[in-house]
Amino acid sequence: MIPAALNFDVTPVEIKEIVYQAAAYLGIGRVFPFLKITNAVFEEKGISLPLPPQSTTTTENRREAGTQAQVDIFGEGMRDFWKSGPEESRHINLWLADNCFGDYYTRTGLDYKQREMITFCFLAVQGGCEPQLTSRAAANMRIGNDKAFLIKIISQCLPFIGYPRSLNALRCVNDAADKME
Repeated sequence: MIPAALNFDVTPVEIKEIVYQAAAYLGIGRVFPFLKITNAVFEEKGISLPLPPQSTTTTENRREAGTQAQVDIFGEGMRDFWKSGPEESRHINLWLADNCFGDYYTRTGLDYKQREMITFCFLAVQGGCEPQLTSRAAANMRIGNDKAFLIKIISQCLPFIGYPRSLNALRCVNDAADKME
């Protein structure tokens, strides 16, 4: 798929950012083989590695930047989400702001609309993530990837993920759209 993407003007930076974005949603164990394959294809195609860095945060400011990304995407209610939840699991919400949003969403190479669309796909393909998928459908619609666009995304994914997961994704989009009305 990488050579085809390159033929359709998807840039090497965009491809790498998609792979990096996957780590937060699919886990590094699943993503690492794809990172290795991506690098191998790039080398075969004469694409010089490493690519220019896309990171914009440091360990000192990534939580604040991640919180701002969450607010930009989900709304003001996310401002203090990183401090919420039971004491024994609050650190996961901190990691979400710090790592997932602070390390990934703040990177250049893809914008929020692209990252949310990709995240929607990552969740749909896994199955069993319907609460998160509904939330991401709403986030997509909030930032401009409307319901019709998400249905087109599901339609494109269908041959790869099958009807059950596609129908679940469609239900999540419809549920999110209904709640937004």
